This record gives sequence, C-alpha cells and structure tokens, in this order.
Amino acid sequence: MTTAAQDLDLIAAAARRAGQRGLELAASGYRKWEKSPGNPVTDADMELDRLLSDHLRAERPAYGWLSEEREDDRARLDCDRAFLVDPIDGTRDFTRGRPGWCVSIAVVEAGEPIAAAIYQPPADILYTASRGGGAFRNGEPIHVSERRDLAGARLPVDADVLRSKHWQGPQCVAVAKPNSIALRMAMIADGTADAMFDGRESRELDIAAAVLIVTEAGGVTSDTEGLKPHFNKPIARERNLIVAATPQLHEQMRLEAKGMLERRRADRERRRGG
Repeated sequence: MTTAAQDLDLIAAAARRAGQRGLELAASGYRKWEKSPGNPVTDADMELDRLLSDHLRAERPAYGWLSEEREDDRARLDCDRAFLVDPIDGTRDFTRGRPGWCVSIAVVEAGEPIAAAIYQPPADILYTASRGGGAFRNGEPIHVSERRDLAGARLPVDADVLRSKHWQGPQCVAVAKPNSIALRMAMIADGTADAMFDGRESRELDIAAAVLIVTEAGGVTSDTEGLKPHFNKPIARERNLIVAATPQLHEQMRLEAKGMLERRRADRERRRGG
C-alpha cells in the first residue's frame, strides 16, 4: 500500500489542478441551479468532480470514493482507504465572486484522515497535512495560536452571531468568514483565528481534510458533545455542530457552541408551540 506521504503528493497536485480549472470556469461563465432550496450547485462543481474522480480513481483504483456531486457508492465501506472530496467547498462564495471557496480532498483509513489537501484558488493558498507529518501552508509549517481565553478570541463568524440572544459567551472578535467550512477550520490551523464552530450539521467530505490539518497544527476538533469525528461512516454526516480551536480554548468553545445550539432549538420549539 502507498504511504500517506505518497497519497498527499497525489491529492495536493490534484487539488491545485482542479482549483486552477475552477478559476477558469469562474472567469468564463457557468450555469447555476439549486439541488434543494438554499443549496446551490454549478456545472463548475460537476466538472471539477469529474476531473478529480477520473484522475484520483485511476491512480488509486482500490480506494473508495465519496464526493459532493455524485451518488454515494457504498462500496467505499469495504475499502481500506477512501477519498473524501468536495470539489468546490463554499459554492455560494464561488458564485458571488468571493475568495472563500476551495477544493478539499482527504484520504481516510480506518475512520481517520491520513492525508489532506485544501486549495484556495483565488488566494493561491494550499494547506496540506499527513498523519504525524505536521501541517503546512504553501510549504511552510503552521501552528495554532497560543490563545488561552475565549474572551477576545478571534472567531470566523458573522458579527450578528455574537450579538444574538442565543450567544451568551464572552465578548469575542468576529473575523472574516469564508463560506467554506474547510477554510474556516484552516484559519484555526494557521493561527489567523483562534476558535470556530459550524452552525449546521456537517458532512464528512466538508471537514475530513480540515480535521487532519487542524490536528497536525496542534489544534483540537470535536463535535459539541466532545466526540472526535469519525469518517467513512455509512451515513457520512456529523449530527452535532463541529468545533475547532486551540487546545486551551477547545472546551470553552465547545460548551458555548453547545449552549447556543440548545437555546436556538428551544426557541424554535417555543415558536412552533405558540
């Protein structure tokens, strides 16, 4: 079997190639529609998915496959390794001409990512990691920040979130929030943000690469119950909010995110009952 480092070389090159094609399509035009209400997709998503599938599966035919734009092939569950791919994570930013989108690719083995590449084409930034090999941004080592106190911490969220009645944590600083959750997690890894949580259920293919990059950069990722994400499950989703932070902030962030989620749910139930 190939090494994690060999898999990393493969997916990093593939992410760059797909990302450059994404930039070409963004400039030349594409068709957009909704897979479901509020869930946009473009023919750029579809083309990048085909490009990545054709290349990666030809190079690693024994690997399973899970990607955003094609039907789930449950044969992946019987494979020793699987590719988890989002050809365009952050499609909303892609369609709005904003830079907060990326190509995200992970190789998963025994439920854990062992190689990860996240490429942000508009900024030409490539995040990479392999299990036990550290995390890198454009080839330079990265590490999470030294922040220890949630008060004043930088969070990639909309400022309105921190002004919401559901947020009862300390005063934090809202920083730029890419539409891509993978990029928001990468901000924790390179120290440009201190902690983050996702406001909705996460799909494995959105977070698998980012989880490894955060981990190798010295950070911690879990769901709001404190459980570590596990990948290549039959139902490839995380039911609870995902939290990523420095080791010193993680538990504080987890508890605040969990409380916010519970208050939001209680509010919805009251409105339904009323």
